[in-house]
Amino acid sequence: MADSPRVPRHGGRDAAPALPRARSTEAWKRHIVGQLKHRDRSQHDRYQDLIRFYNRLLEKTRLTKGILSGSPRRPADVSSDGRSVPSLRQQNEQLRKTSGELAYQVLELQQQTRTRELLLEEQQYRVLQQRVEQVQLENAALKTKYDELLELRRREEAELREEKLRGDRLLETMIQERQQAAAHMNSRNQRRSRAREAHLQKELQSAMRSKVTVESCFSAPSSRSTSPKCDLQLESRERGHSRLFRSLSASSPRILSSFRDLFHRRRRGHSVCSMEEDLVFPVRVNLYARVPVRALQVLEAHEQGINAVRFSSSSHLLATGGTDREVKVWEVRSGSLTHRTTLDGSTGGITCIEFDPMGFRILAASYDKSALLWRLDDSVAKLTLTGHRRKVTAARFSGCLHQVVTGSEDRSIRLWDLQRAACVEVLEVSSSCSDLVCSENSVISGHFDSRIRVWDTRLLRCVQELPAQGKVTSLDISSDHRHLLSCCRDDCLQLVDLRGRSNERVCFRAEGFKCGSDSSKAVISPDGCFLAAGSADGAVYIWNVSTGSLETRLPDRHSSSISAVAWSLSGEYVVSVDKSRRAVLWSDI
Repeated sequence: MADSPRVPRHGGRDAAPALPRARSTEAWKRHIVGQLKHRDRSQHDRYQDLIRFYNRLLEKTRLTKGILSGSPRRPADVSSDGRSVPSLRQQNEQLRKTSGELAYQVLELQQQTRTRELLLEEQQYRVLQQRVEQVQLENAALKTKYDELLELRRREEAELREEKLRGDRLLETMIQERQQAAAHMNSRNQRRSRAREAHLQKELQSAMRSKVTVESCFSAPSSRSTSPKCDLQLESRERGHSRLFRSLSASSPRILSSFRDLFHRRRRGHSVCSMEEDLVFPVRVNLYARVPVRALQVLEAHEQGINAVRFSSSSHLLATGGTDREVKVWEVRSGSLTHRTTLDGSTGGITCIEFDPMGFRILAASYDKSALLWRLDDSVAKLTLTGHRRKVTAARFSGCLHQVVTGSEDRSIRLWDLQRAACVEVLEVSSSCSDLVCSENSVISGHFDSRIRVWDTRLLRCVQELPAQGKVTSLDISSDHRHLLSCCRDDCLQLVDLRGRSNERVCFRAEGFKCGSDSSKAVISPDGCFLAAGSADGAVYIWNVSTGSLETRLPDRHSSSISAVAWSLSGEYVVSVDKSRRAVLWSDI
């Protein structure tokens, strides 16, 4: 039994889709009927006369057939309407002729229609061909224009390459001229140095002769016993000698400046990096540091937390930098800090600050992945060194005034040439760099992987790795470049002896001391006898290097974690800064 067709029920699942399908079918049918009617009208209008004649012919043909197939009762030569058969045959022949003519006309009309359609197609093909030719012409014109533009671009690129070559040649010429001028200046400075050495030797010889004469005056027992004036002079001279050994600042300024200039140039290998090196800067050299005992001044130095602090080589200027993206320069006078200028230009917080050896420029590292260089007489940044992919944590002057080294959290150390404002070398590291210091022909960097790496700037590779107690937060090197201080996150300060291959290490800890952040900075005193660091409890801790014990603790001046500590090269002052915008000036006065 055949299955009966399925009839969708009212309200069932198939009822809803059936309505749109039926509507679409009816619309399709109406469209077909309309097209057929339109075709019938057009053909009816075109062949109306032909159809009319053809219908008449068909009627007459039917009539003739009816007459021929009529009743045999009628006479053979008489039709139903009374006409004779011959006349009907004649009329039939005429109708056949007429139908043939009409058929021939139909064929002719069809042929004419085909001819017109062919002509129309040919015209359309010609129009299309003309359009294609026009498009081809337009494409050819566009291609010609594109070729002209491409040729013009090639010419511009060639001109740019030529200009670049000319610029490179000009730069090479300028570098050669500068090197020649530097060599000339170096030779002139060598002559000056030799003259100063000779003059210094003469002064020392005269001083030695005068000293022998004075001591011979006091060497006689009779004079010492009989002349109280000589006793007073001897006592004052002995006090003077003890002060001479304690502080070179008490000696003759002219002799000390000659010593300083002589030793400075010998340490630098008679290199001349700038005309600024020929200037005499009154640097105070102190062979002992004073342990601070009290706070001389407490001030709100920035609008936000302070991350870095640094004294200049003369100890007369102090620079601070914080998360408010500003570097402020302070004058140190009579135990107080006076604001001098504010250096702008950084778009991120300051992480590290350093004065150049001459004290004319300030270098700072920033959170905005760059390092900036200012002159003290201009608040606008002179150079911005960009290239790191993450924040720059350290920026230091290297052996020459025109060379800078930066470290970043992007696991790279970069060497910069300030004359070209360009990076000349990139040292890749396996860990983020937290801080670095520069020594002669070497860079020492501290990292988050509890490693301290020593880099040879001539070989451009790591030559030594030193283990640390934890994640390194800061590094500092002594003035004689013999000892390296590292501060670590395990609340320990480590002092490394760089003179021997064994690199002996001494750890310094104290009860209550805690490293406050990943960027907490500790320092060595100018004479290398003390270490200073700030703690998370807001106190400054100072250790004695020779005994290894805590020398003093300076509390009650900071309300938050101390981020950095700086010790003046004169040994008189210590400055500590914290995360709550506060800076404290300490001294033993």
